[in-house]
Amino acid sequence: MSSSSISACEISSSKLPWKHRLLLRIGTIITDACCRSDFTVNRWLSGTLDWKIPPSTKPIDGVSSFDLTIDTSRNLWVRIFNPIIDDEDSNLQSLPLIFYFHGGGFAFSYADSALSHTSAHRFAKQLPAVVISVNYRLAPEFRYPCQYDDGFDALKFIDEVGEEILPAKADLSRCFILGESAGGNLGHHVAVRASEYTLKKVRLVGFIASQPFFGGEERTESEIRLRNQRPLNLRLSDWFWKAFLPEGEDRDHAAANVFGPKGRDVREVMKFPATLVLVGELDLLQDGQRRYYEGLKRMGKEVKMVEFENAIHGFFAFWDLPQYSSMIKEMKDFIATHTQNSIVFASSSSTKK
Repeated sequence: MSSSSISACEISSSKLPWKHRLLLRIGTIITDACCRSDFTVNRWLSGTLDWKIPPSTKPIDGVSSFDLTIDTSRNLWVRIFNPIIDDEDSNLQSLPLIFYFHGGGFAFSYADSALSHTSAHRFAKQLPAVVISVNYRLAPEFRYPCQYDDGFDALKFIDEVGEEILPAKADLSRCFILGESAGGNLGHHVAVRASEYTLKKVRLVGFIASQPFFGGEERTESEIRLRNQRPLNLRLSDWFWKAFLPEGEDRDHAAANVFGPKGRDVREVMKFPATLVLVGELDLLQDGQRRYYEGLKRMGKEVKMVEFENAIHGFFAFWDLPQYSSMIKEMKDFIATHTQNSIVFASSSSTKK
C-alpha cells in the first residue's frame, strides 16, 4: 500500500498500543467539545475533566513537591519538584535547575493538572533535576504576551530569591528551560528575554524544545500531509493560534513564526542558550520545528535536533513507549554536556579574575 493511500490517523493508530489509541480518541472528543467556534473555551467542561494533583512534601516515588505563589493578582505560581538523592552519591550533591513549561496550546492545563504534574515529577526523578513547573495564564481569557510575561517573571523571581526557597542542592549556575509543545514556544521567547536581561544568580545554559508549537501562514508539507492527525490536527492547531494571538493578527505574528517575515533575528542575542529540538515523525508541526532548528543554526546558535520515528505530537505523555525512554536519554545527555561546559566556563572565568 502506498503512503498516499493511507490516512495520517491510520498511520499513527497502527503504531500505537490500543490503550493509547483509545486515550487519543477520547482526548480528541473532549478537546473538540471544549473549544467553541467563537474561540472561547468551555471552562466548566474542561475544569470538570481536569484531574488535579496536590503537592506533597512527603516524597512520593522519590520526589517531594511544594507550591510557591509569585503573584496572586494573576494567579502566577510555581510547583517545585525535589528529587531525593542518596547521600552516598557524591556526584549528585548539586543538581541542575529546570524551568518547565507544560503544553496545551496555551489554552489548557495547569501546573497541578495530572499530566503536567506527572511529567514534571518524572523529569525531576529521571534526569535528575530540581524542576520548577510554572503555572502561567491561559488563552483566550489571557492572550499574548501574558504567557511570556508569566514565564519570564517566574524566572526573574527565582533569580531574586532562589537560594532562599529552593532545595539546597539546586544549582542556579546550571539552569535549563524545558518546554513541551506550546511550552516549547513559550520557552523560546522566555530564553530570548532572559538572554537580554542581567540575571543575578540564574545562569541559563540550555533550552530543550520538545515538539515546540510554531506556525506560519504558509502551509508546510507536514501540515498538509498530517492534517487529520491525532491528537493535534490542523484545525485544532489553527484554533489555538486564533485564541492566543492578538485580535486581527495572523500566524506570521512573531510569536508564532519566530524567524518569519515579522520575526526576530537572534544573531545579536549573544547569550541565547544551547538548544535541543525534539521532533516527532508523525507530528504535523515537524516542518516548523525543523525550520526553527535551521533558523537557530543559520544565526550562529548552538543547536541540535533529534527526530523520533513513529512519534505523534505529545508522545512525551506516553511514558511506556520506547520513544519516551529515548527522549529522556537525549535530555540527560544534553544536560550532562552543558552542565560540564558550564563548570568549565565557571572555572575559566574564576581563573581570569
